[in-house]
Amino acid sequence: MTAAPITLPRWADAGLVPLVSVAAALVVAGLVVIGIGESPLEATALLLRGSLGSAEGLAFTLYYTTNFIFTGLAVAVAFHAGLFNIGGEGQATIAGIFAALACLWLAPLPGILLVPLAILAAAAGGALYGFIPGWLQATRGSHVVITTIMLNFIAATLLVYLLVEKIGKPGSMQPETPDFAKHAILTPMHQLLAPLGVTLPATPLNSAFLLALACLVAVWALIFRSRLGYAIRTTGANPRAAAYAGISPARITMVAMAISGALAGGLAVNEAMGVQHRLVLDFTGGYGFVGIAVALMGRGHPVGVALAAFLFGILYQGGAELSFDKPTITRDMVVVIGGVIILFAGALDGLFRRVVASGLRLGRVL
Repeated sequence: MTAAPITLPRWADAGLVPLVSVAAALVVAGLVVIGIGESPLEATALLLRGSLGSAEGLAFTLYYTTNFIFTGLAVAVAFHAGLFNIGGEGQATIAGIFAALACLWLAPLPGILLVPLAILAAAAGGALYGFIPGWLQATRGSHVVITTIMLNFIAATLLVYLLVEKIGKPGSMQPETPDFAKHAILTPMHQLLAPLGVTLPATPLNSAFLLALACLVAVWALIFRSRLGYAIRTTGANPRAAAYAGISPARITMVAMAISGALAGGLAVNEAMGVQHRLVLDFTGGYGFVGIAVALMGRGHPVGVALAAFLFGILYQGGAELSFDKPTITRDMVVVIGGVIILFAGALDGLFRRVVASGLRLGRVL
């Protein structure tokens, strides 16, 4: 016998359930910290101080947040179409290749043209690599989860080949491209804000953060305020009903995956053009997989994605500072904390929905 679905108010489903799951994950993490003989309260204070307690720490947190916004939005758009895109790493890798080629081949152009063209190239590369699994599912029935996993490995192999054999820096022992021209890189945030009288230390945070904020607004407008967004949400909710209404689920699958891949390309823009100023191996750094958790916690809504991305930014930056101040709490333990949050926000989502529903019923009785 199938259990009746749990119906919650939108505010509770979007805000309270993720909050409860995060709180439960932190309690579990606190028990782990106690188990190794450290104080969870002190560890939490160090984590927050390292991520939010200084201008430098906050800038690093926002730098990580930028990556998580791009990858979280990429997964969220696919979610709305009923698709599970776990190929953000591969899509960002191809986007990085496209962006690097644009920065290297179009270097004679002025920066006012080169930077937008390189960003568009990254979006195009990611969109193409997202479109491929969408096309395979729409026309061949190949499940997008399987194809995106396979394409992640293909992209990583292609990157190695290109950096070693084709576009690598001459004379360098490292698999990397030559440095991009100075007018091809994104403006660091401390330089961008200096004319406004805001003083920030030099950090990896750059103008890609503003691009990420723009993408949040654009995705909100697309999904919730456009005909295409309505078609995407209808297809994700009920493909048969969408087809009955004249919407092509196959077309929406391909379009949604292309948009998802383009958003994942923002990770390449931030890392290659904003931080590394060249293309290097493993620049994706696992951000594509964390984007799955960000989208799950954010319930696929851009506001929720932004908040979840900020939370993981705090964990990444605060965790680095915590492991430095408390060597017994290694960076691997911080990864475990993130994994517990992912577990609670994903696999145990139904459990916390029941907890919230029971709490709301109890509140009405009282």
